[in-house]
Amino acid sequence: MLQRNFLAVAIAVATAAVSPVLIAQPMAYITNQLADSVSVIDTRQAKVIDTIKVTGKPAGVAVAPDGKRVYVSTPEANGFAVIDTNNHSVVAKVTLNAGSLGIAVSQDSKRIYVSDWYQHSVAVVDADSLKVLKTIAVGESPSGLVVSPDNRWLYVANRISNSVSKIDTAELVVKKTTTVGKHPFGLTLDSTGQKLYAVNVQSDDVTVLETQNLHVIGTVKVNMLPYAASLAMNDSRLFVTNQDDSSVSVIDTETLQEIALLPVGDKPEGITTHPDDRHVYVANWFDSSVSIIDAKTLQVLNTIKVGEGSRAFGQFISK
Repeated sequence: MLQRNFLAVAIAVATAAVSPVLIAQPMAYITNQLADSVSVIDTRQAKVIDTIKVTGKPAGVAVAPDGKRVYVSTPEANGFAVIDTNNHSVVAKVTLNAGSLGIAVSQDSKRIYVSDWYQHSVAVVDADSLKVLKTIAVGESPSGLVVSPDNRWLYVANRISNSVSKIDTAELVVKKTTTVGKHPFGLTLDSTGQKLYAVNVQSDDVTVLETQNLHVIGTVKVNMLPYAASLAMNDSRLFVTNQDDSSVSVIDTETLQEIALLPVGDKPEGITTHPDDRHVYVANWFDSSVSIIDAKTLQVLNTIKVGEGSRAFGQFISK
């Protein structure tokens, strides 16, 4: 009897260990700018499981590294909304300025950074009090933001100034600004924080920079009106959304050559890689959909319908 009971317990424990119910699955939070909403995609099921009402034409999105909050910029509500990931509800709204667009969260989840398109600045907001700690002047019309893996640096794409700024997150001052291509918008960093990729909308290319001195080390031509980028497969492949030809360029980061051009939905904009480092999610503005790309086989695996005007500019998948 004792042996039978022990076996039953062992089976129960083993079953619980692999049960998908007990394992938290990454969620994708897609801002639907024309629908004033955020679609929540369960990435295990590859389907929308909830829709959150967010007024103010939501555009930028950033999931906090601790997974507790999602921050969504709302340009027409002059700030950003705070979403609780447990119950998928808006728990706070923060008023900044009408130009709030790009948004990012520090690696310790304690600060929120918001770029202001009209005021040419970045607001630093305390995540607990939701109070502005400082406003930092940068280049004209800042858009994309990205925080270094060690939490030491914040990089800002200054679209009209055709430059990228490097901000010291301890001192909250700009340390260096470098000229890149024409009208940089999206930014992405490699996992080591040593290479930065700036996606240039009007010069149809990507500028590659080494981050220590913010020097340009290469430029890669892509397709029409590139918007944002994401890395996958251990940083070996860079995926760039091309708005005007409904495609994603795939760049070999070692050779800095385009190795594939993948058709996705109409007007692809936001792009983020799943924590598995293999599946890349692309928000298609005109199609109101999300395409899922296999970064290894370079195939589009699935397309998920979301809300109207899916933009998802930023880091939109939880870890």
